[in-house]
This record gives sequence, structure tokens and C-alpha cells, in this order.
Amino acid sequence: MKRSDTSISKTVVIDLDGKSDSSLPTENAQRPTVKRYARYKSVIDCVSRRDRFLLSDIKTACYPEQPGFVTRLVNDLVNSGWVIRESEGGKDYRWNPSRTFSPIRWIDEKIFGSQIKVSPKAGRPRERLLHQGAELLSNSELLAILIRSGRPGESAVTAGQKIAKEYDGRLEDLPGAGRGELKSISCAIEKTAYCQMMAGIELGRRIAALSDEKITVRINSSSDAIAFCERFFQRLIIDGKQEEFHIVTLDTKNQVIDTHQITVGTLDASLVHPREVFRAAIKDAASSVILVHNHPSGDPTPSQQDHAVTRRLTESGELIGIEVLDHIVLGKNGSISIQAST
Repeated sequence: MKRSDTSISKTVVIDLDGKSDSSLPTENAQRPTVKRYARYKSVIDCVSRRDRFLLSDIKTACYPEQPGFVTRLVNDLVNSGWVIRESEGGKDYRWNPSRTFSPIRWIDEKIFGSQIKVSPKAGRPRERLLHQGAELLSNSELLAILIRSGRPGESAVTAGQKIAKEYDGRLEDLPGAGRGELKSISCAIEKTAYCQMMAGIELGRRIAALSDEKITVRINSSSDAIAFCERFFQRLIIDGKQEEFHIVTLDTKNQVIDTHQITVGTLDASLVHPREVFRAAIKDAASSVILVHNHPSGDPTPSQQDHAVTRRLTESGELIGIEVLDHIVLGKNGSISIQAST
């Protein structure tokens, strides 16, 4: 076996967030990391002194370390190709003569495997995002941030580069990729990394869908208005604990421009001031608006106050040339169009 210097010297490891850790126990080191480092070092010191060894001998030499921990560590060395098992199911091992083993680096990767070794600060994806904005990052850098944690021998940045290369020109296929498929591309895609990637992609998809919906949905009837409001304001139907009053602004073709929250609390004609409602509509250059509010009780039947608010805002809208198309009341038991019910 080729072995580099087994003496422990101070090695700094820096992760994507720009934080650093010393591989040596220091006054500022956290106790669990110090203990874990010491356990790995004691076993590696025993193993690295031998070109060939029996597992039982290593367990004895490492006493009082737990035998199970020693076995797992030796198996890790075998699985990563540093150590060769002499026979299938056997207990005798030898170091791989074709590879140079660095105890310090191996322990670092076991403890800080999710982190990236010292690199220029400006080149780290998270630093670039914070200082330059997400829009300037490459696909591989965005993926590295989502993956976050690498594995021994493969950083999150490397994993991001591999996946970006594999899906170059067909990025739209990435949301449908299974964990096994991505893991075959990069060993860094464990359960956590995969979940983080898929959650980020799904959140982006939902935001894009909402943006598209606002731009392309055309409301030509009360049923259209109810369908849109039940989709877009689903939170108010399911989780609304108090009344919220919103407006939907529309252009001259009755296409949705945007939505705005106006008030939170019991709907009252004296509280919903036309100035607040139509300020948002004027800002959007809207031709018309749809009023929306929820009934936390679940019963969408319009109250006298609901009708009063509708009349007042309709009259105010006529004065400034912005039509109130409808007022939708949302509830768990259904939704009602005040315009259609009168």
C-alpha cells in the first residue's frame, strides 16, 4: 500500500456556505465532532500500520473501541476500494497496492464529506448567488445548491456538474427522474439530496404555473370566476381562520393580471375602502376587478354586509371607469357568485 503521512496536521474544510471547520480538535470545535474524529483516527492508526491484517486482530488492537464500529469502518474501506478482502466472506484483508491512502483526507471526507475543500470564496455557488443573484448562476451551480451535501470523493458541485451535463438540452426531463437514475449519474444523490432537488423543482413549477395562470386565464362568466378563485385561493377555503378580502385585476380582454390582498378581518363596508381597492387596480392598469373573500364558517351564503360592500365598490368603480365584474364568496361548503345570485 502507498500511504501518505499519517501524522495529523491541521486541515481546513470549507463548505458551500463558506463556513470552515478544522479537522483537528480545537478550543472552538464542537465536542461531538472531536469525539468522532478521535474514534476514526484511533482505528485508522491501527489499520494503516499493517499491510495485511485480520479483522479480529484490529478489533483487539483497537480495544476498548466497540467491535461493531471497527467492522463498519473496515467495510467502508473495502467498499471505497482502499482495502481488498482476500476471500469472499473472509476476515483477512490487505491494502490496495495501486492506490495511495491518506488517513487525514479519508477521515475528513467521512466527517465533512458534504463539504467542499478550500476553494476561492467567489467561486462557491452560494456565495455567487448571494452577491450576484440566482439568475447569473449556471444550471450546475443551481443544482449544487439544491443538492447541498456531497459524498466522500464527490462534492455537491461535482454532482451538479454531472447532472447538468447529463440533462443538457433536456432539462425539462429532470423533474421526472427517479432517485436511482440520478444516483447512477452521481453517488452524491442520496435520499436527502434527491428530496431537496425535487422539492425545489416542484416549488418552481408551482410558481411558474401560478404566473402562467394569471396571464392566460380569461374570465368570461361567473362560473369562470368561481373556478379561478377556488384554485387560486384554495388556502382560504381549506385553512382560512378569519375573513380575508382580495381582488383579482383583469385587462380589457378579461385576462387575469394579478391578485391583491386588501384587508384581513370581518368584512365591513366601513373597513373596505374604495381607495385601497382601486389603488391596486389602477396600479395594474386594470379594466375591471373581481372581488373575493372567504367565510371561515364554511357557509358561502352572502351576508347583508357582503352585499353592501359589493354595491359600494361597484358604484365607486363606475365613477373611475373600472368595472366590478363579480364578487365571489368562498367557503368549504362551496362558492357563490353574488352577481349570479342577485
